[in-house]
Amino acid sequence: MVFKRLLGIGGVPLEIDTIVQSEPALPGGILTGEVVVRAPDRDVEVKSISLRIAANVSVAHKGDGDGERQGDVYDYPSVSGWFTLRKGEERRLPIKHLLKWETPLSEVRGQQLGVHLGLNTEVEAEGVKAQTDDDPVRITGTPLHEAVFDAFAGEGYALEGSRVFTGYIPRTEYHVYLVQGFLLVDRSGGEGRPKELELTFRANPVGCEIYLRRAALGTQYWEKKPPALRYVAAHHDLGRVDFAEEVRRWISEVTVLAGSHAAGEDED
Repeated sequence: MVFKRLLGIGGVPLEIDTIVQSEPALPGGILTGEVVVRAPDRDVEVKSISLRIAANVSVAHKGDGDGERQGDVYDYPSVSGWFTLRKGEERRLPIKHLLKWETPLSEVRGQQLGVHLGLNTEVEAEGVKAQTDDDPVRITGTPLHEAVFDAFAGEGYALEGSRVFTGYIPRTEYHVYLVQGFLLVDRSGGEGRPKELELTFRANPVGCEIYLRRAALGTQYWEKKPPALRYVAAHHDLGRVDFAEEVRRWISEVTVLAGSHAAGEDED
């Protein structure tokens, strides 16, 4: 463990360490861990310990600031309320949080996507109000995500990375004000189809809304990106639906859409 020593008014010390599960969690699944606090020198009155999960967290960030911005916060696991920590006492507070289905992915089958997710711990106690360092959170794809990515890989489109932006998809229900785009690059050398595609999932307990378009991963706002086609897939479709066939159709339809959109741009 690596405890962070927080000092309150009059030098009142409190030591804290947040531990997050080392294996990746799934969207819609449970994130576990614990917050360990101890009072080495005297009794400390702890008013609250709260957690925040954020995307786009700087891996070089060092906390300990009041209200310091820590990426794009999208979830708030609960830990504890008011309690008194006696001198020399160490208390372990469990983390067991149900993740939102729209939680961004940081990896797929161990492949890092370049998305940094972090868990920030904020402590308020006897003159102390401080944030600890961000602890990395690993979120991987569900079996449905993996089936779709595998189908694209079978068609020559490799998953190259991802970006997460603040925002939403118009006319789509959302519970997280973030949109994650995945970059798929055609490694087959095929002609007549987009070299790069951008894939977006909007997951829920039933399955996923899937959006596919010509890639514009550097563009933040949904409306400013190329037009996307929408598809749906259910978690129970696994083993029942031929995603290879579905993805071939999706690519074909997006190729036509991308071509007509490009022609429209040329005409303007």
